[in-house]
Amino acid sequence: MNIVVVGHVDHGKSTVIGRLLADTGSLPQGKLEQVKATCLRNARPFEYAFLMDALKDEQAQGITIDTARCFFKTQTRDYIIIDAPGHVEFLKNMVSGAARAEAALLVIDAHEGIQENSRRHGYLISMLGISQLVVLVNKMDLVDFSQKTFDAVRAEYALFLEHLGVKPVAFVPLSALGGDNLAAHSRTMPWYTGQTVLEHIDRFVKHEDDPRKPFRMPVQDVYKFTEAKDDRRIVAGTVETGEISVGDEVVFMPSAKKSSIASIEGFNTPLRQSIANGNAAGFRLKDELYLPRGEIMCRAAERLPLVGTRFRANLFWMGRAPMMRDKRYKLKIATARVSVRLVEIVSCIDATDLSNIMGRRQIDRHDVAECILETTRPVAFDPIDNCQSTGCFVIVDNYDIAGGGIIIAALSDQGSVVDDRIHKREPHWDTGSVTPADRQRLFGHKAKFIVITGGTNCAAIAKELERRLFDSKTAAYFLGPSSLLDGLDADVFDEQERREEQVRRLGELARILTDAGTIFITALGDADEYDLKLLARLTAPNEFLHVSLGGQAENSAVDRLTLAECATLEQAVNAIIGQLTKQNIITDYMI
Repeated sequence: MNIVVVGHVDHGKSTVIGRLLADTGSLPQGKLEQVKATCLRNARPFEYAFLMDALKDEQAQGITIDTARCFFKTQTRDYIIIDAPGHVEFLKNMVSGAARAEAALLVIDAHEGIQENSRRHGYLISMLGISQLVVLVNKMDLVDFSQKTFDAVRAEYALFLEHLGVKPVAFVPLSALGGDNLAAHSRTMPWYTGQTVLEHIDRFVKHEDDPRKPFRMPVQDVYKFTEAKDDRRIVAGTVETGEISVGDEVVFMPSAKKSSIASIEGFNTPLRQSIANGNAAGFRLKDELYLPRGEIMCRAAERLPLVGTRFRANLFWMGRAPMMRDKRYKLKIATARVSVRLVEIVSCIDATDLSNIMGRRQIDRHDVAECILETTRPVAFDPIDNCQSTGCFVIVDNYDIAGGGIIIAALSDQGSVVDDRIHKREPHWDTGSVTPADRQRLFGHKAKFIVITGGTNCAAIAKELERRLFDSKTAAYFLGPSSLLDGLDADVFDEQERREEQVRRLGELARILTDAGTIFITALGDADEYDLKLLARLTAPNEFLHVSLGGQAENSAVDRLTLAECATLEQAVNAIIGQLTKQNIITDYMI
């Protein structure tokens, strides 16, 4: 079981853990004597915290900088204890340490009282969904083991936690230095008749994920095997929640692609008929699907995750630079990676007193904010109340994790960045006196943007289509999307950002060329449904046609022509020209 220990700096977290290890006999043989001897040689007083604070900087400054882990065992079970830093500068380390914890111990100095980080850590524990919390009122020896002081701290902090919706398991008065109420009851505080810290730890409940939860498996990768005529494609990942069996129908979100489980496989393991949460596995599907990393595999018969580009979230910001509106960041949720921007700050919450600060234009370091975020392409997610693993996210700024949060609810995609761009673009579209009808009379045909996807020869088909149309006196133009990567340095933009910008530029160019009366043609081999809808929106009000080679016919707002992947070059070109004729883009006599 993972237990995180948090609290304000110098309130005694590492001492609590060090004393706990010593009193339970969990230290390596001779470790305690070694640390005491080191302190004696250096003329320093011995502290149990030194058993945990292994880094030199930590021992020199007396604070925990990085998250340290230790292991110990009781008759009940094995534990991993996580010592999270309490200094405000290292809150990021605290969050990363607490992210996988199932329970928490929060330490408050009885003499110094409740401090800013005591409240901030309480808020973060509630945000991380840790429901099992024991508050340790430490250093009772500094207040003469006063029950009145303990009761005052308990009353104040319990009220604070109540506002967060957190109900602690208990408050325990202790002196970690003397071991009072840690592993054994204290003789100096006879007024406390509750359980010791160790007894509370052993009574924490380990929440095994309910297999009745909806199945969620974020796609980590797709492995292809080619040796000995092995043509398997294995969709690999870790099952986060739920259970699935061979033969079950599955749907991948956000793409909504469907198939069923043909087999469940693993390296050097026998085939399985079913698998549940917590297991990493590979799945062979009955259909060959193109599945990028970040898709979430779900059981088709269960509640599916939400899909969208806008959602309301609670966010904790840890970046040195503030989070600014309209700046591009990277959002990581499950295995998905996508660009994101801050659209609106609903309110900032002062974690010290939970007061709302309205009208903020940016989210500063250590701020907690309720905000609206928008991604550049749809992502699949669950509100945090439904599924924690697909409802939590982190935000990266310049390769550094700068924020983390939870999704509260999905929002309508209307008014998105793309909508704003189009709405601002069209009223200012400044053209000459030549109308689309004038161009149609001159060229003898209408304009169209044609995107050919799928197969291995979509580019060859696109180029042959341009040649056939050009030879018949049609204003046709082909441009490959790689021509639009100029200025997108691979050292600055990652592959996904380059692709997003490439699609955007292609759509904006299509708007210009189709407005000039041209049949604009491109080949975008691995475009997904969102790419195509985006291109159609950016091309509007001009016409758009998607030619899919070997794709499944789908109900879509996009005008689509589906051809067999095995179609020859001539067959494909003839079919596209036939479609253009049928739609009165070109006339019969031009063929």
